[in-house]
Amino acid sequence: MSEEAHPVPQHIAIIMDGNGRWAKNRHRPRFMGHRAGVKAVENIVKHCIERQVAVLSLFAFSSENWRRPSKEVSLLMELFALSLKQQVKRLHSNNIRLRIIGDVSKFSSSLQKQISQAEHLTATNTGLTINIAANYGGRWDITQSVRQLAEQVKKGELLVEDITEDSISAGLSTAGIPEPDLFIRTGGEQRVSNFLLWQMAYTEFFFTDTLWPDFDGTELDKAISSFCQRERRFGKTSEQLRDDNNA
Repeated sequence: MSEEAHPVPQHIAIIMDGNGRWAKNRHRPRFMGHRAGVKAVENIVKHCIERQVAVLSLFAFSSENWRRPSKEVSLLMELFALSLKQQVKRLHSNNIRLRIIGDVSKFSSSLQKQISQAEHLTATNTGLTINIAANYGGRWDITQSVRQLAEQVKKGELLVEDITEDSISAGLSTAGIPEPDLFIRTGGEQRVSNFLLWQMAYTEFFFTDTLWPDFDGTELDKAISSFCQRERRFGKTSEQLRDDNNA
């Protein structure tokens, strides 16, 4: 299937893996890898705009990442805050909507305030939507949605038999956003690591050995090209898809 005949993925989700190894390969502190990773994000955002991608979801800090050395976690929080401060006006001027998905209550009050201000400033923008998953876990996401439904049942506002996949989806942190078409993981690992578990039921996967700081527009195009060669059947047969397209 040619790329021209296949639409570019509208929602791309990425686990940005390999910052630490990138720095280690250069005999630099791990934090230098994270800084280089921020620059890679800037490049990928620009490329997604050029390719007319609608949504970009980036796994920045998982709920499991708190287990890392305290110094590294502290530096990551500082980098997150600094990146918000430096980038939010630029994102806004480029009509980009920024959303932070995850349990932000675990962050400092100052960082929570920054997040709120950044989301508010860009809320009405109509270009690329960027979801930054921070203190995020797919199981947490599903659990907090189910808890909301349980509260509605407890209050008599909802019947158990009326709980559907759609009602669970509506309570997720990504509610109102199309599910990912393409998932990319850099750095050579081949697992989803608790990222968007519910949302990626029918997502196409692409794994690359390229470390995140080296992942650029050319590498992204490779992933998109791979996506465009695939037949997404969603449970149907190839014949059914051809009939649907010819209808």
